[in-house]
Amino acid sequence: QVQLVESGGGLVQAGGSLRLSCAASVSIFTIFAMGWYRQAPGKQRELVAVISSGGGGSTNYGDSVKGRFTISRDNAKNTVYLQMNSLKPEDTAVYYCAAHHNPNTYWGQGTQVTVSS
Repeated sequence: QVQLVESGGGLVQAGGSLRLSCAASVSIFTIFAMGWYRQAPGKQRELVAVISSGGGGSTNYGDSVKGRFTISRDNAKNTVYLQMNSLKPEDTAVYYCAAHHNPNTYWGQGTQVTVSS
């Protein structure tokens, strides 16, 4: 059983920053690649960022967030983070944490991020 709990969402002005956290209740956190995804109203869920399993030496970002967002993981705390800088109104969405271990993917409940112009 994998449980993921996101936190850190909220309302922020354009140009501001937020840091999302996702705490995982798993026995072996390091076997999971971790990701952040988002879904805006009326749109499909899209990749924001992923970080590899183990030490997290490999990351990948969606084109719209490259250079502004940073994903990281703290294996000692079973937690993955998403640092979001230079936020734009188009970043407004529900942000979901995911844990990937083939063939399974586990999802958190999501946290709302709203960026006002």
